[in-house]
Amino acid sequence: MNVTQEPQKPRQLPLDLGHSPGLSRDDLVVSQANAQAAALIDRWPEWPAPVVLLAGPAGSGKSHLAAIWREETGAVELSASDISAHVGEIGAQAVLIDDADQGKLDQEGLFHLINTVRGAGSHLLLTARSFPASWGVTLPDLASRLKAAATVEIEEPDDLLLAGVITKLFADRQVEVEPHVVQFLVRRIERSLSTAIRVVEKLDRAALEQKSRISRALAAETVDSLDAGQGELEL
Repeated sequence: MNVTQEPQKPRQLPLDLGHSPGLSRDDLVVSQANAQAAALIDRWPEWPAPVVLLAGPAGSGKSHLAAIWREETGAVELSASDISAHVGEIGAQAVLIDDADQGKLDQEGLFHLINTVRGAGSHLLLTARSFPASWGVTLPDLASRLKAAATVEIEEPDDLLLAGVITKLFADRQVEVEPHVVQFLVRRIERSLSTAIRVVEKLDRAALEQKSRISRALAAETVDSLDAGQGELEL
């Protein structure tokens, strides 16, 4: 007996339109988790110290806050591992070092940079996942300078912040999603902004492929696939 199979409906291949999360002040969602850090960024140049550190876990929004400050101040961004070669070029410019505790830290360079910033009356913003005491600093003078920095801790995203970010990420893609779907994602995904970005991107792609709206069922399927390590997206 021959069984005639119906041809499968072709899947639409989504175009990569290069969506990227907005990093302006208007794009920032503020909640109790990051309110203190956001207030400090907004207070510039009325800062409590020449050197400020934003410390928080991966995906907590440190780089977004740093990008807002860099845009506002025109700060030059340096790599934590390559500071010495550029200290002489800084002058009175503000300076940003993102992820200061990731990789090898140029301790001599950072020490001289802090002195340069203090002498010029400008500011240095550092972001890191941990506090300086755990950076393995072996230069006593640098350790002393870092102790004098104003430090603000950013907490893990709370429900309000995560829901606001997910809603904003969908809006950036001109995609409308029901609030109950957003709340489902808040309950199910890892509590980090980087995970929210990855889930929104994957959901948008899945909806385009299937030519469907983003439903709770599709959200559940997408989160389950990510939990199983299938089709994860590199950020």
